[in-house]
Amino acid sequence: MRTQTWHGHATRTMTALLGCTALVLAVAGPAAHAAQPLSRDLAHQTLGKNDGWGSQGTGTTGGAAAASANVRTVTTWEEFKAALAGGGTAPRIIKVKGMIDADGPSCSSFEAPGYDFDTYLTTYAPENWGRDTDLEGEPADSPEGLRRASAALQDAYIKAFVPANTTIVGVGKDAGFKGASLQIKNVDNVIVRNLTLESPLDCFPQWDPTDTADGNWNSEYDSAVITGSTHVWMDHNTFTDGEHPNSTLPHYYGRIFEQHDGELDIVKGADLVTVSWNVFTEHDKTILIGNSDSASTAAVDRGHLKVTLHHNLFSNLVERAPRVRFGQVDSYNNHYVANAGYGYSLGIGMESQLVAEHNAFTLPKGVGAGLILKKWKEAPVTAADNYVNGTRTDLIAVHNAAFPEETLQSGAGWTPTLRTKIDRPQALSGIVDHGAGAGKVC
Repeated sequence: MRTQTWHGHATRTMTALLGCTALVLAVAGPAAHAAQPLSRDLAHQTLGKNDGWGSQGTGTTGGAAAASANVRTVTTWEEFKAALAGGGTAPRIIKVKGMIDADGPSCSSFEAPGYDFDTYLTTYAPENWGRDTDLEGEPADSPEGLRRASAALQDAYIKAFVPANTTIVGVGKDAGFKGASLQIKNVDNVIVRNLTLESPLDCFPQWDPTDTADGNWNSEYDSAVITGSTHVWMDHNTFTDGEHPNSTLPHYYGRIFEQHDGELDIVKGADLVTVSWNVFTEHDKTILIGNSDSASTAAVDRGHLKVTLHHNLFSNLVERAPRVRFGQVDSYNNHYVANAGYGYSLGIGMESQLVAEHNAFTLPKGVGAGLILKKWKEAPVTAADNYVNGTRTDLIAVHNAAFPEETLQSGAGWTPTLRTKIDRPQALSGIVDHGAGAGKVC
């Protein structure tokens, strides 16, 4: 094992396998004390040169230049939202200490006067309402109208809007949010690091009887949404359903009462984003890059949605890791670990230009490598030097063999240049599994 010099945030193999304390010995020599932590202030770190799309142009510095008066430590949801408010675009650093509960005292606390879930279920049961008409036209005093009012109360509580030139960083190994939805909307230069983000639980999903032949419950709220924003760095976070995995959710009308949306969405013209060293786990619809095929969305997204994902662990997910529309997305050196409920990993959508290289996939028995790529629309993809269960595999060839009616074309039409060190895919299970996620960064 070799010792590497510091570059940007990455410590690569040495940090992943030895940890921060041991790295002191490797870097400083045997005279360093084993108990001495490495002296690096996470709050003032910036994205390294050439580290993905987020480093292009002016780069991503977040709140690194914050004056001491604009550095705050928060321990409650109210303190956090107050720290985000005011101050305009002056650089700010918000240090999150401990796990902060952002989902309110209970779902009942968000219920609008007159709302009753049992009444909702009776009114819109398929045997009463049918399956041919959606609920969009229901008046404000109807069960659906009262559901909308209740949902608006939850929406206002759990969403937190992040201003420009901000760094949000967890303190230690156990910091984060339960039930928060971080909104990085139409701003520039944001860093979010070292947080555990437990997915919001939508208290008021909407029933849509016209969504598929059997209808569906549709929910809101992603753990983080990057919409219309530029220069964003999401690093060493853990995205999880936590105490409320889908297996714990009830069923109504024969369909799962879906209370989760995505873990991370990058949409509506967002651009120049680096997503590195995160864990995405125990979730269904994980990452969406570009949220619609519509003409109006295309007008906003074309030429944007440039995103780099590297050294992330995607574990026990169903789909969207990520699903891509329009964007030039570089996905390299990620480790994908699937379970029996696996759907696909990389979704190729409308006008996407996905490059997926030097990744490792660990699939269980009975799950074929042809599932890794999923074709939604005609768009070329580059997929080279990927390994499945330790064997180098042509992901496009195995997909086309498994799904000849959905043939993918090779060659995304561009070559990524904004990369730091590329690790051997065969080593990623050690490097990424030990180094990604909250509490793993020095």
